[in-house]
Amino acid sequence: MIATLAVGSLFASGIPSQAQENTNAPAAGAPPGGMRVRPNFDTLAKNLELTDAQKPQVKVIFDEQQQKMKELRADTSVAQTDKRAKAKEIRDAATAKLKPILTAEQFAKWEKMGTGMRQRPTAAPAAGDTAPKN
Repeated sequence: MIATLAVGSLFASGIPSQAQENTNAPAAGAPPGGMRVRPNFDTLAKNLELTDAQKPQVKVIFDEQQQKMKELRADTSVAQTDKRAKAKEIRDAATAKLKPILTAEQFAKWEKMGTGMRQRPTAAPAAGDTAPKN
């Protein structure tokens, strides 16, 4: 019986090492499960080429938006379709607050970034399904 346990423990300890040898693993640094990574503030500031005067103003708006989105994702009482609408409201409110702070060029970059982040490849719609998917 002890021999069986010893052999079993050797076999079980070999399983994790085999699992780590998976050749289909994502590249180093890639998010798990195909998740998209949201930009952090430093990346946003660099992409928009924010001035030192703009950074604190934009950071407040960015942090507020991130917090509201986090709360929305955690709220299990809201239906998924309602969450999408609410998320759009949150993004639109942040964009409205940013417009007077950013230059025209920066604002154009912001809108382009937002559009790119919101567009996701979707499956082909089912027969008769004409509603756009976000």
